[in-house]
Amino acid sequence: MKGLLSCLAALVLLVAVPAEADADAARTPAERAREIATALTKDPLYIDPAYASALPEKLRADVRTKAKAVGYPIYTIILPLTPSDEFQGEESTVLTLVMDALRKPGLYVVVDGGDRFPWYEARDVPQVSEDKLQAARERALDDEGYDAGPTEVLARMYELLAAPGIPSTTPRATTPGSPSDASDSDSGGHGWVVALSIVGGLVVLILLGLVIGLRRRAPQREKAFRIPPHVAATVAAERRRRLERDTTAELTTLGTKLAALPTTDGPGLVHQQAALDDHAAAGKVLDSSTSLVDLVGAMVLLDKARREYDVAVTGRPDAVPDLCAFNPLHGRSAGKPTQVEADGTTLTLPLCADCRRALKRGTAPASLPGDAGPYWYDDTLWARTFYGTTGEDLAESVSRGELHR
Repeated sequence: MKGLLSCLAALVLLVAVPAEADADAARTPAERAREIATALTKDPLYIDPAYASALPEKLRADVRTKAKAVGYPIYTIILPLTPSDEFQGEESTVLTLVMDALRKPGLYVVVDGGDRFPWYEARDVPQVSEDKLQAARERALDDEGYDAGPTEVLARMYELLAAPGIPSTTPRATTPGSPSDASDSDSGGHGWVVALSIVGGLVVLILLGLVIGLRRRAPQREKAFRIPPHVAATVAAERRRRLERDTTAELTTLGTKLAALPTTDGPGLVHQQAALDDHAAAGKVLDSSTSLVDLVGAMVLLDKARREYDVAVTGRPDAVPDLCAFNPLHGRSAGKPTQVEADGTTLTLPLCADCRRALKRGTAPASLPGDAGPYWYDDTLWARTFYGTTGEDLAESVSRGELHR
């Protein structure tokens, strides 16, 4: 029953919907870390809004109680981690930035809400050793089982940290009898044979234990949990629904601002008209969208409209980087535009840091998926222009009916 409940809790975590809009995705890693650090000053257990409804107070209270009993400050962070988030999906980045933002001694622990592997870093806590931390973590993972949720593993880990000494490995069942029984039943000159066999067996067991221990120290070598296809489809559908909801809300908000903007002359009028055109095109795409690729296109057009609006209001040139050409959901591009070879043609595209690193390694970037692989395999306006990053005017193309040939 415990395994079934844990599995259900894990599925709830996978499909949990953040209470806050994705507009916060524009935050820098440092800003996001400061937000978490501020929350930790009020409650040493930080749970991302995405999991607010999936983790009942009973589970939270158990983690807080057992963390408090350890005797030194413990700051626990549970949040979703993906390659496109502020921390690029890296637990080590979360720990480093939150520790720098909070600047308090203690044990900092982070775990992906859809996983069960705690990552930790101690800061100015002389009373805790790395050996005990590692042993407590490994024992907690063993004790709670493969289908345990993150809060169960954390609570068990803190319980072991509060106990004296270094936790041992999970006790294993032993066979009846003991070496002393064997020696009692033995007689005369055969005793040394039995003793030698026992010693040899112990040596083998010790070597086997060392090999198993070394393998278990690396969490990434654990057998990965495979999400059932229907669950993955549910998560994808929910993400699309959220994107459509947030894009629709932004369309309304920006439309109100544009309607209230007085007509200007000169360069300001050019940017104001461009913002209106991009906004209108975004609305047209959103109304006729048939896929995630189209929804992202509406999002890109709205992003262009916002930038043109800002220039029309401030009179300052637009210095904001373009969105990633391979997947605008990755966020802003990083560094200079990257040259990409395509059938003898060189394209210069704005790419995020992850996609740039993938190309440098010679691996495929994490593209926005289309109907037949990466979205640029399809015959769409978005594919032909890499979401307008090759210089084409997306709004004009939409108005000419070039969305789908």
